Amino acid sequence: MIYSYTIIFCQIDFQIFLIATFLDEIMLFNTPEFIIFFVIVLSVISIVKMRLFQHLFLLVASYSFFYFSSNYLVTLLIFSTLLDFYVGKLIFETNSKKRKKILLISTLAGNLGLLGFFKYVDFGISQINQLTNTLGFSEIPALELILPIGISFYTFQTISYTVDIYRGKLTPSKSLTEFALFVSFFPQLVAGPILRASEFLPQLREKMSKDHFTSKLRTITIHDTSLRIGITLMAMGFFKKMFFADNIAPMVDEIFSAPYGLESFSVVLGAIAFGVQIYCDFSGYSDIAIGAAMILGFHIPANFNKPYFATSPVDFWRRWHISLSSWLRDYLYIPLGGNKKGKTRTYVNLITVMLLGGLWHGASWNFVIWGLMHGVFLAIQKLITNTFPQLNNYTFTKKRHIKIISILITQYFVFMAWLVFRVEDIDALQYVLYKYIIWDFATSSTIFMLSHNKLQIILIFGFFILNYISYKKNIVEKLSKVKPVYWIGFLIITMTLILFFYDTTPKDFIYFRF
Repeated sequence: MIYSYTIIFCQIDFQIFLIATFLDEIMLFNTPEFIIFFVIVLSVISIVKMRLFQHLFLLVASYSFFYFSSNYLVTLLIFSTLLDFYVGKLIFETNSKKRKKILLISTLAGNLGLLGFFKYVDFGISQINQLTNTLGFSEIPALELILPIGISFYTFQTISYTVDIYRGKLTPSKSLTEFALFVSFFPQLVAGPILRASEFLPQLREKMSKDHFTSKLRTITIHDTSLRIGITLMAMGFFKKMFFADNIAPMVDEIFSAPYGLESFSVVLGAIAFGVQIYCDFSGYSDIAIGAAMILGFHIPANFNKPYFATSPVDFWRRWHISLSSWLRDYLYIPLGGNKKGKTRTYVNLITVMLLGGLWHGASWNFVIWGLMHGVFLAIQKLITNTFPQLNNYTFTKKRHIKIISILITQYFVFMAWLVFRVEDIDALQYVLYKYIIWDFATSSTIFMLSHNKLQIILIFGFFILNYISYKKNIVEKLSKVKPVYWIGFLIITMTLILFFYDTTPKDFIYFRF
């Protein structure tokens, strides 16, 4: 069995090499190369109905996609896959609690060790050098490591798989091919959403019959609702990314390129603009990933749910990057004791988890501070609701004026935190936070900025209007049910707007960095 899978992986690596030699740049969703790639993948699995071939082809396609993004660092993905596949089996098969724990620690050390090495070693060296410089010692040379794209996402996926087996909540996969496909599934590989084995593997298994070589993946046609929803999601994802995020990005870069001297209004505008940019960028990516997976016949859970209508910090994290926040809850917060070990411990757990969540985003102090801020927000909310239990009353919180006030207060702090996320220089960060909190009411430079960024201002207003409409109605579901002529019209209008405002230089997805 091991020999056969070795042959398979050798074949995969060879095909990857052949394909990758023709590409010099990262394959982004917002490029013609990805569209061509996706159409080819969809065409092949639609024509060839043999389940084993479909799984293997999707695996090859996924590894190829990752190779385009990270080249030789695809070996890290293979290492994590093999490590957790075999360690997961060993954990399941052993009866010794001590051995189970040792095996779990080994896979955690392997996965987190790789993540820590590539993500934080150079940051650690830079911090040591700052200390040694003050003491008069020579600097340690940086390793200048390349961050493997998507390592934070697939590492969390494999960890959750092994931990669930250890907890007795999941049986290990019998097929290395299926497990490798779960880890590397290309729509969500490089920037999430973070999948769990319990969500994805059953979708592979439910498409099986007794005959491994003739059973088929579910075939979808143009008449299927899944196909229309998938295409609609992809179109909306491209629209968010290429129409909103990419066109707002220049104003954000302009504002924060020289933060010193900014007036309060400009700082607030920059915070709101970046909040819109990062949401449209990341949720746009998630929409494309979910839509592409749906077209291929797979379901990926939603990753966003109108986060800028959140009425509290807790509500925000139930709506923002849902796959990460739920992962942190299930694999960090609850194991730390959650809210079951006293009020003080609950506050400490909340702050600790969000601090680690901030560190997950990158090796920089601004991410640490950002996570710490959100942890403090969550702890303060918990303290307030513990002190005033009536605030948890459903009737009270659903009152229109209370809800509006709650949304405004929550978003004030959310956008304040976005400043911390965006401004890396600590001194500059102190300045913009001061201007955000203490208003100066000056307008001279603000008027100039507004006059030179009219399109971006219109886009920001347009975003909030569309966001409000989608908050009231499920646009995706409604569009998928309208007459074909109206649905096609929506697609044509969407693509026309994208092409009209399209920047010929595709911009990276922000979360490719994490």
